[in-house]
Amino acid sequence: MNFRMIAAGASTLALTLALTGCTTVGLSTNAVETRWNGKPAGMFFAKYGPPASDVESGGSTVYAWKGGYKTRRIPAEYETLKNGKRGKRLSPARTVSLSCSVQITVSEDYIIRSVRILGDRKSDAGQSYCEEFLGRD
Repeated sequence: MNFRMIAAGASTLALTLALTGCTTVGLSTNAVETRWNGKPAGMFFAKYGPPASDVESGGSTVYAWKGGYKTRRIPAEYETLKNGKRGKRLSPARTVSLSCSVQITVSEDYIIRSVRILGDRKSDAGQSYCEEFLGRD
């Protein structure tokens, strides 16, 4: 009797694990995936522009997309003196060019299954530019 219960439990566990492996949307690893996984690819391309290229891969299509071009002015940094005045310049003001490059995997039914960030720049706030640009509503 106990052997049958253990065998039934083991087969149920094996079936559960097998079905878990069949999920269609992967775990989100960043704000971009959290925002776009499971959504129609047409919504993404309508909002941000067409892909640069695409490659058929089995039952899915992998799109390369680049956009979000922007320049950001970063002010000069100065040391702070005890009397509240600013001291010598630590770094000069500069202009940074920002853009985002992603690889989007889309299923046969044109639903986004994964978004992999290829080219990005981290900001001082911790969030990358792609997460800032593509991860918001």
